[in-house]
Amino acid sequence: MPENLLDSVHLNFDTEAQWILNIALACVMFGIALEISIKDFKGLFQRPKPVLVGVVSQFVLLPAITYLLVIATAPMASMALGMFMVAACPGGNVSNFITHLAHGNTALSISLTAIATVLAVVMTPLNLQFWGSLHAPTATILKDIAISPVEMIKLVFLLLGLPLLLGMGLNHIRPLLARRLGEILKIASLIFFISLIFLALYNNRDIFVDYIFYVFWIVLLHNLLAFTTGFSFSKLFGLSQKDTRSITIETGIQNSGLGLLLVFTFFEGLGGMALVAAFWGIWHLVSGLILATFWGFRPLQKEKLA
Repeated sequence: MPENLLDSVHLNFDTEAQWILNIALACVMFGIALEISIKDFKGLFQRPKPVLVGVVSQFVLLPAITYLLVIATAPMASMALGMFMVAACPGGNVSNFITHLAHGNTALSISLTAIATVLAVVMTPLNLQFWGSLHAPTATILKDIAISPVEMIKLVFLLLGLPLLLGMGLNHIRPLLARRLGEILKIASLIFFISLIFLALYNNRDIFVDYIFYVFWIVLLHNLLAFTTGFSFSKLFGLSQKDTRSITIETGIQNSGLGLLLVFTFFEGLGGMALVAAFWGIWHLVSGLILATFWGFRPLQKEKLA
């Protein structure tokens, strides 16, 4: 196979399946939002330092580190754009659960999920456009496809923003119902969503098998750098162990499902982009659980709030 085949191959995922994937992602976000309240946003004012460190780590440092990684490794253009896409997405939908397992600051994790989701409506399209345009090979793809940032903002709002508002609204009006519904919906929709990602890979298994080792090491290195970025930046600002664990996980667990949907919607399932986003969606669950297990067995020292 030619080395740059993925730059021209488009993965098969029909319109009906895309709509199902859209609904599944919205349901996952709604399930998460059922556990988020207005007070989670108040954390920004009560303890702004950890929240600001987390937001900067996700939306500024991770895309910048991704750009340096792309320059250093020179992957195929479509894979590089997939890396930019993943880095531009907000924290993943299992970050709160993994933070809890790792004995991190779950309240901070929830606050960052809520704030990052709101910011992602604008920051995800802008980060993808900005960093993708800086790299000549990916800039060519963006120019050829000529995506509209406004249209992407609209879709991200429908997939993330609207379910967040609806879930928070129900939590405010009927907190008991929201809690019960959230426990069921979050798990069920997440399993369904992961199943759809596996379906997308299965339908394109020939391409996936041919490029699995190439995609694997790129995603592995990228994900490791994401965790390292969150951890190092938190330590630089002297945050507590619990806060550091939360921000490390929030930076390393990205909502690649959103990225995958954007790839199918705006880039017609461009091979390299789709494989990076889909494989990240699988791998970050593995790496996140490994990290959570490691930290889960390491007792926290008594510490003051940062």
